Amino acid sequence: MENDLAIEVKRFTDVRRDLGYTQSEFAKLLGISNTTADIERGRTKLSGKVVAELLRQFKINPLWLFGEGTNQYLATSNVSVIPKVVTVDANENENMVLVNAKAAAGYPQNIQDTSWYRQLPAFDIPLPEFRNATYRGFQVEGDSMLPNLRPGEWVLAKAVESIQDVSANKMYVVVLHDAVLVKKLEKSPNGYKMSLISLNETYPPYEVDMQQIQELWQVNSKITFGLDATTETGLLRQLQESMEELKSQIRSVKN
Repeated sequence: MENDLAIEVKRFTDVRRDLGYTQSEFAKLLGISNTTADIERGRTKLSGKVVAELLRQFKINPLWLFGEGTNQYLATSNVSVIPKVVTVDANENENMVLVNAKAAAGYPQNIQDTSWYRQLPAFDIPLPEFRNATYRGFQVEGDSMLPNLRPGEWVLAKAVESIQDVSANKMYVVVLHDAVLVKKLEKSPNGYKMSLISLNETYPPYEVDMQQIQELWQVNSKITFGLDATTETGLLRQLQESMEELKSQIRSVKN
């Protein structure tokens, strides 16, 4: 049955799956009643309105959709990654909003909801390094960026104005349609995809379409907890002392 479907139907379904939406979620985004099931089964034709929404929201190339073009996306260089909402204090100074791990789960879906941001803590850092730009704090979740970032730490990140400004030597907070991640980034040669790279080598890199990126924040600094005064030399000394104690215990057993 699937082999009999028109190419635009197959590609429409692929787009939805690649973006990670359910049929009902995708229908709501595109202004379709109930779900996209009838479209994906070939019972309902793709309307001009739906094709226009795919282009407007996700830059899907209509020619590609109908099998007449090779590029899935249009105007990739114009992908907007700037903050969708910026909050200010009573003095009209920009706040630094803090997004903890729990709030990050709902961040992509509420990215343009100004009322949602009001529930998040916000503050101002009176240091010159945090002036003349928009900053946001994100809590690190998971161990994919070890050893540089530990789970539970916070990164303070500067808003990126253009996706073309991405540097392979920096870390970024990447806001996708369904997740908020901290990664290194590398643009693909064809300019349509971005590789998300973990510092922890147990996590392999993976690619996302640039159209899936809603916001980009370049990591500027971090807030860490549980610091102690143990230096590398101190750790070595502790190890040597432990070895000597172990040797002493072995000698006692032999005697």
